[in-house]
Amino acid sequence: MTVVIDRTKGQPARAAGEPVSAAARVRAKAARGGGLYQPRVPIYPKLVHGRWRAIKWAMLILTLTIYWVTPWIRWARPNGLPQQAVLVDFAGGRFYFFGIQLWPQEVYFITGLLVMAAMALFLVSALFGRLWCGYACPQTVWTDLFIYVERAFEGDRNARMRLDAAPWSFDKLWRKTGKHAVWLGIAFGTGGAWIFYFHDAPTLIRGFWVGQAAVTAYIFCALLTVTTYVFAGFTREQVCIYMCPWPRIQGAMLDQHSLQITYRADRGEARGPHKKGETWEGRGDCIDCNACVVVCPMGIDIRDGAQLECINCGLCADACDEIMDKVGRPRGLIAYDTDAAVAARAGGKPAVYKLVRPRTLYYAGALSLVSALMLWGLTHRSVLELHVLRDRTPMYVRMQDGSVRDGYTLKIANRTFYPQTVAVAFRGLNGVQLKTPGAPATTGDVLVTVEPNAVRSARIFVIAPPGGPSGDTPATFIVRDRHDRASAQTVFDSGVPK
Repeated sequence: MTVVIDRTKGQPARAAGEPVSAAARVRAKAARGGGLYQPRVPIYPKLVHGRWRAIKWAMLILTLTIYWVTPWIRWARPNGLPQQAVLVDFAGGRFYFFGIQLWPQEVYFITGLLVMAAMALFLVSALFGRLWCGYACPQTVWTDLFIYVERAFEGDRNARMRLDAAPWSFDKLWRKTGKHAVWLGIAFGTGGAWIFYFHDAPTLIRGFWVGQAAVTAYIFCALLTVTTYVFAGFTREQVCIYMCPWPRIQGAMLDQHSLQITYRADRGEARGPHKKGETWEGRGDCIDCNACVVVCPMGIDIRDGAQLECINCGLCADACDEIMDKVGRPRGLIAYDTDAAVAARAGGKPAVYKLVRPRTLYYAGALSLVSALMLWGLTHRSVLELHVLRDRTPMYVRMQDGSVRDGYTLKIANRTFYPQTVAVAFRGLNGVQLKTPGAPATTGDVLVTVEPNAVRSARIFVIAPPGGPSGDTPATFIVRDRHDRASAQTVFDSGVPK
């Protein structure tokens, strides 16, 4: 038997005359001197039914429902604040997520959320391979939806191939036109839903159709429409292979104990055609039918081993299970398995699965730590914030009775949805009086009312009696209400050199 060497891996890949996947054909052409970039080889994935296909349909429905429905969920907020549950309000400088409101100064919460997502992705990849890519990635979800529409108009794999090869006719024209029209409608719905996350959805949808929406809404809607139409309709697997960095990064997350969609070579080899009534002795369960190849949306052959293009969607496993049922062999020739388990069984040893190992412990620990910090930050988040600006011109004023007055501007932020009356106190210097413009001086606290979800600038004068300390004295402003408090450090200039 002549063996073809896959030069991208340096190992035997397939027997001569065996059908080659689209991705392998492109790589082979490039190896023969065809250039760094080759035209896309169309892939016609065949429809398959089974466990993993059902999970992919469920994930498609779930993720698209969340994406399209979320902007329309209402959340009651008082005082004329936005009533949209999830809203990135650039005009108001706020991010609303149901009962949580974040200010621009709290962008570290967004950073923490991104770190949590990265750690969760690392952990899932180390345990189960590219589950994100196969089931929840937007590129995968929208491509699945576009292929579903394509099948509805043009038929399954063989029908689509015949249609593309046929000359133009009325039948071909209306099928192609209908497909692209629905694709554009889905793409427009994708871009339209995206802009609702940045504007009040009911208000925007009324203004959008009469030309009264913001210019940015039209720009981003058009941008998302074009990218969805092109990426899901035309480039498809090329986005994953050439544009997305994750397939290359994930190599650092995986090891021989990571569960991935795997061809169990210990059971399948030696492969070859099988006729009804023939014995299975001395051969493997793989009948070389290529059912796993024709259903793959990436156009690869899973029997070549782990490959950069594989998104672990499991469709090849469903296709292989159907064939195993037909030939009377056990299911699971292609299944989620580990390289270590396959090698162990090939050597006559029992397979051992290690979900708990150093890298998974590290990722789980990092995820737990960041999650705990985020939770602590949200639960201990102060609704008051204080910043103090000391007057520079003049730095101090000496009064007729010998007392010294310093002026300060306090920026008090109220992060609640209700007005807050806070008490302002000055600590660090004994015997001082506080005074606001137009009000008498007092030795007690000064009351300041701050509007809901706003920042109030308050002018405060601090008057120190004669004979106080010389030079700059460290001091602290404190604002507090019934439930919370905030403080800021400053200095008091006595006007007397040390």
